[in-house]
Amino acid sequence: MDTAAPPERPRARTPEAVAPAPQSYAPKRSPATSCTDEISQVEPLGLAVTYWGVGGADAEPSHDVAIRFTGSRVEVEGHASTEKVGFDRTLVVKSRPAAGGRFAATTRIQGIASGEWEVSARRIDGGADSSERQQNSVLTARTALLTYGPAVRVWSWPALVAAGAVVALIVQGFLLSRMDANVAAAVAISALSCILGYIGAKVWYLILHRRPISTFIRAGACIQGFLLVSLGTLVIGGALGGMDVGAVLDATTPGLFLGMAIGRPGCFLAGCCSGRPTRSRWGLFSSDRTLATRRIPVQLYEAAAALLIAGVALAAVLQVDLPVGGLVFLGSIAAYTLVRQGLFLFRVDAHTRRGRLTVSLICCAVLIGVLAASQVLS
Repeated sequence: MDTAAPPERPRARTPEAVAPAPQSYAPKRSPATSCTDEISQVEPLGLAVTYWGVGGADAEPSHDVAIRFTGSRVEVEGHASTEKVGFDRTLVVKSRPAAGGRFAATTRIQGIASGEWEVSARRIDGGADSSERQQNSVLTARTALLTYGPAVRVWSWPALVAAGAVVALIVQGFLLSRMDANVAAAVAISALSCILGYIGAKVWYLILHRRPISTFIRAGACIQGFLLVSLGTLVIGGALGGMDVGAVLDATTPGLFLGMAIGRPGCFLAGCCSGRPTRSRWGLFSSDRTLATRRIPVQLYEAAAALLIAGVALAAVLQVDLPVGGLVFLGSIAAYTLVRQGLFLFRVDAHTRRGRLTVSLICCAVLIGVLAASQVLS
């Protein structure tokens, strides 16, 4: 540590005699030197504290894991902070397979002071040996926007969803150009429907999870709300514009499901709509933003189903002379919804059995009706 010269022997400072300023974590952080540094300084600041563990070698039933996370800010002389300088939190993770291999449990701490933190993660449920029971580390606080645990790439979701929306509009424009339709107007309405659909997806999430409207920005998004609002906007806009709504919906269907096939892996990477933990070799290491472990990659299965539906719909639009517009759209939506009901069995939030059965029966009836109508009216 640098010390000042004794007062009884004062001397003039020269450039060579000037000591470097001591390093400290002052309330005002140094200017960012890159875009990443700039983002990392955005408040509120936070930490993502992770406990790494290993499942047992036996195949016991799933059991809960309880971990206590504690932390305190590394003290800096002369730096008094009014922000949080310590935390003590217990995390209970439910239904982790005993023989599920390596896992990582993460808790996020937000609204803390800047600087370095000494953190400790200790398993308190008695399911670990003494060598791994407590883990200590030193972490640096950064923006809460970037504080997530292992296997979570939260920004991949908006990136892939946006890419999927662009691809959907391009495919729709291409197919509409082969018809007698106002391509510019239809694509413009579709772009607006994407924006409104995103709002509808978040509202659906708030209603489904009973969250207050004040959490709208931080809330998740549900595909059901997106489809309902976006397709409703497209139907109303197309009707007001004097378009053949059925033909527009059919031309929209391949791009819609191709876009979903592109966007759904974003859920897998971002840690939402997660599959159940599994001991199967077909599971992939992924997270629900709290527990990273081997899981059923249900989001990727759904993406594969959407891609298959997009291919069938594209072939039908290009090669089949349908007697009535809208049959491709109705059949594709029914098929996709039916697949989702089956995939809910492999998700953490499996929904109710009665609800899945009812929706599945309705989807089967719609599919049968579409096939019958295409045969009778052709």
